[in-house]
Amino acid sequence: MMSSRAEKSVRIVELKDVPPGAIMVNGLPGVGLVGVIAVSHIVRMLELQEVAYVDSPLLPPITVLHGGLPHAPIRIHGNHDLLTVLSEIPIPSTAVYTLSRSLVDWAAEKKVKMIVSLGGIAVPNRGEIEQPSTFAVASDENSLKLLKETGVKIMEEGYMVGPYAVIMAYARQVGVPSISILAESFFNYPDPEAAAATITVLNKLVGVDVEVSELIERGEEIRLRARDMMKRTQEELVKMKSARELDIPPPIYI
Repeated sequence: MMSSRAEKSVRIVELKDVPPGAIMVNGLPGVGLVGVIAVSHIVRMLELQEVAYVDSPLLPPITVLHGGLPHAPIRIHGNHDLLTVLSEIPIPSTAVYTLSRSLVDWAAEKKVKMIVSLGGIAVPNRGEIEQPSTFAVASDENSLKLLKETGVKIMEEGYMVGPYAVIMAYARQVGVPSISILAESFFNYPDPEAAAATITVLNKLVGVDVEVSELIERGEEIRLRARDMMKRTQEELVKMKSARELDIPPPIYI
């Protein structure tokens, strides 16, 4: 099934009925692979089932194998309350705009309550930070109020680049509430601790209950497994000029 408003070059193929009214959480590759690590952990801990996947000629010709079976590299898992978008490949810079808008269109069709994107903010002194701080951005006044009530630090000024920037702007345009939760992170080094920080905020924000202690304990294992993906993601971030994060003090740039 494809969104009626989505770009024709991106199809979201539904494998199961997707009930309306869920919260959609995005885990797309970016700084420190924070979103990917966080959403992978959420899917595993909540035992979410694959309900849809993304099909597009804009993406590289890659199939990933899990349990001996082929799967699309960008998949949507979920239940009645929660949907997650997980990408196991870096998003090509040429596909960012179309893919991001297509995800928002699909979310609108499914009448999701809110889109929540998890990611990182590169900070040069990350190695000296024991507990990463989190910041948030909202697409509308009601979402901003929710963040303030939850006690999340608001990113008052700055700008965004990449998929989450497109998602935030387009969600505002079509009237889908959208929030980005961003944790202080290494730029080019997988950061499970930052991922855990975003999940902790997500738990408070939307009422889920995802334990993060195991994620932190498995930190070194995750870093080793994610090295190659981090390298490829960094190449795409550079193409989107995100490498300048290293030169701009946080939290100005995402």
